[in-house]
Amino acid sequence: MSTGNGNIPEDVIEAVLQQHDIVDVVGKYVHLTKQGKYMKGLCPFHSEKTPSFTVTPDKQIFHCYGCGKGGNAIKFVMEIESYSFPEAVRTMAEDANIPISWNAQAMEQSPRNLLRDQLLKAHELTAMLYHFLLKNSDHGQPAMEYLRQRGFTDKLIDQFQIGYAPNRWDTLTQFLTKRGFDLSEMEQGGLLSMRSDESGYVDRFRDRIMFPIWDRNGKVIAFGGRMLHDGQPKYLNSPESMLFNKSRVLYNLHHAKPSIRKAHQIVLFEGYVDVIQAWDAGVTNGIATMGTALTSDHLNHLKNQAEEVVVCYDGDDAGQAAAMKAIPMLEKAGFQARVAVLPDRLDPDEYIKEHGKERFRHQIIEGAVTPTKFKLIYLKKSHILLEDSGKQRYVSEATKLIAEIQSPTEREVYLKELAQQFPIFDYETLKQECNEFRITLQKKKPVGDNNDNWWNNVMNEKRVTPPPNLLPAYHNAERTIIALMLQDLEVTRYVQERLGDEFNVEDHAAIAAYLYAYYAQGKEPDISRFISSLLDDRLEKIAISISMMEVQLEFNPQVLDDYIREIQKVPRLREVKHKRDEVKEAERAGDFLRAAQIASEIIALERDLK
Repeated sequence: MSTGNGNIPEDVIEAVLQQHDIVDVVGKYVHLTKQGKYMKGLCPFHSEKTPSFTVTPDKQIFHCYGCGKGGNAIKFVMEIESYSFPEAVRTMAEDANIPISWNAQAMEQSPRNLLRDQLLKAHELTAMLYHFLLKNSDHGQPAMEYLRQRGFTDKLIDQFQIGYAPNRWDTLTQFLTKRGFDLSEMEQGGLLSMRSDESGYVDRFRDRIMFPIWDRNGKVIAFGGRMLHDGQPKYLNSPESMLFNKSRVLYNLHHAKPSIRKAHQIVLFEGYVDVIQAWDAGVTNGIATMGTALTSDHLNHLKNQAEEVVVCYDGDDAGQAAAMKAIPMLEKAGFQARVAVLPDRLDPDEYIKEHGKERFRHQIIEGAVTPTKFKLIYLKKSHILLEDSGKQRYVSEATKLIAEIQSPTEREVYLKELAQQFPIFDYETLKQECNEFRITLQKKKPVGDNNDNWWNNVMNEKRVTPPPNLLPAYHNAERTIIALMLQDLEVTRYVQERLGDEFNVEDHAAIAAYLYAYYAQGKEPDISRFISSLLDDRLEKIAISISMMEVQLEFNPQVLDDYIREIQKVPRLREVKHKRDEVKEAERAGDFLRAAQIASEIIALERDLK
């Protein structure tokens, strides 16, 4: 992702950085603990067991030694919220009451951005139209009666901006036409459909109760429509568009964020009706996927929001199977997973109506079970337990499942429960069988607890230490010089005069050039602000990595001269190697005079190197 600054004035960027301390910004998403002059925590951008994510308050930067991400407060907001650079700056400026004085419109006048703006305006107006028609038109009366029968109060209808699309072909088409929208663009955005004879456009949604779908900023980007009368499909979502990607969007996330962060917990439902009814029952940290299974993109959006996810899917076979698939994905993404078990094949909406809001909150959500408990419940359904052979198969499979648990105490609890449920099986026998399964598992398992990331493998005491990254002396010299330049204007001037652009590593030369330009504008050393001037992600990562080096901060010309000599030696060493190859070629050709001349040149070069 490029971090070009576009037309945003530098004083705005500097004001944003000044008003947003990196510790406060990161601390909203990551639990940080102080370690010396650093703050450390678990990286929000990848799964890890021990902290490799570091915030340096005095430099106002973050850096993860695991995944390599790093930058200043603006970069963190970009990464954590999937914002562009202008979006991040604008959001942070608004948060700090910094006037948005630059011409943001001129900055974002690309055809794609103009189309996006038009579609956002059209979706917002469409949501308002459908909501108005539901509450204030004769067309909407049957839909309003249906919603009230289903337990939707006026307050819920208003809060979730529920609406109604009349059973007509052109209600929305005429509405958008009168407001000057390009109908072909509205079709691209999923609001309209082209007629079968391609002679014009018609409303995509007809005779449906309409549920607006919002993005993370609360902007309407799509709709979900439920058929009011008989017809198929019963539920219809907007098609995917430049605004809406169902594998990424999570329904109600913008409403639920405050409750999610307060509770450190997300409740994951299957559909928007369940989310709304659960909200009315006091479960305000609920979200839903949009008619699709849980994806890794969904989890990436959720990773920074909470530590625990309660899966509350329908109690039927399809819902429970979906919950079984979701558990390993959540665990792999680093969440603590629990499952809300709904009885009698009920869905959350039905349960709330039959048993009440309080019981739903306390017994179903707060009483959610561990993944192991849920797997045992799920496993039990696939065996005929009235027969001894069915009991035997279930207990054997359950014991294998329990054997996978790391905690000895937790294993003991489940084994005792199993022995109590089936008294014909002795606890000690089950324990022995469980231990045998564990021995088999250990033989198959690679050593360590985090084998996808050996560098962060906290339980592998015998892990092989990766070979150190042995960089050439000149490479380390260049990194050290840049680390000093990042923090000292006098060092930069000294290096610029004596070394200039003679860095051997191209990226180091580019960073040095940016530093020369940065200081030439009269700016003081400030790593966070310097990073904002870089226009390349790779250079950003390298600069952040270099800035984390521990270097002596005193200006020492003798030490700098040593580093500069080490750097300047490289082209001469390469020349010596090239001339030695020329000597061999001359000797092979029998031109011993030429070989002797080149050898004397080599001696002179080597003398200079000393």
